[in-house]
Amino acid sequence: MQTFKLQAEPRTDLGKKAAKNLRAAGMIPAVLNSNEVVELPFKGELKAGEKLVEIGDGKGIISTDLIVSVDNVRKLVYSPDIYAVEIEVNGAKKMAILKEIQFHPVKDTILHMDFLEVSDKKPVIIEVPVKLEGHAEGVKAGGKLQLTMKKLKVRAIYSNVPERLVINVDSLGLGKTMQVGELSFEGLELVNAKNAVVCAVQLTRAARGAQAAAAAGK
Repeated sequence: MQTFKLQAEPRTDLGKKAAKNLRAAGMIPAVLNSNEVVELPFKGELKAGEKLVEIGDGKGIISTDLIVSVDNVRKLVYSPDIYAVEIEVNGAKKMAILKEIQFHPVKDTILHMDFLEVSDKKPVIIEVPVKLEGHAEGVKAGGKLQLTMKKLKVRAIYSNVPERLVINVDSLGLGKTMQVGELSFEGLELVNAKNAVVCAVQLTRAARGAQAAAAAGK
């Protein structure tokens, strides 16, 4: 997975009015959630933009409110690729993944971004694009290959996550499907439903006609 470098500023002026002013200036409110749990009451020192979010049982996580530029995140947001994001804030660099983007329902502009801090010790769940390779047997017989799941959710250490999940379809026959449960990738756990169909070779009219003609000729 490629690394995307992102400069961010801590956001200390919160509220709807402040967020509206930021967006008008070409900036986006964002948040970076830590994946490390801390004991409460927290005895450490919080930096600018940081706050404690209680998660129950006397524990919490540190969440950092950020400001990022629309221009700086354009390639990250409007790209088919996935990235590990190196966020620089408060003089420190933190690795993260983009978890969620909120868009304006009409204008389609970015309203808010959520990042999750990652490490080499704790797995995360992330969607990875699927790429089909090969020439399916069913396509050779006149069928049409259809990709029904363009992304799959995987659980893994972020540094083990590939840019694409490559699936070979050479043996996929006419009218056959390939399900999540039939797939495996080293170092990754697929978390989608095992019976979910990833791709299929559909029967076309031409293929049905050929099958009917072959059956009639027997």
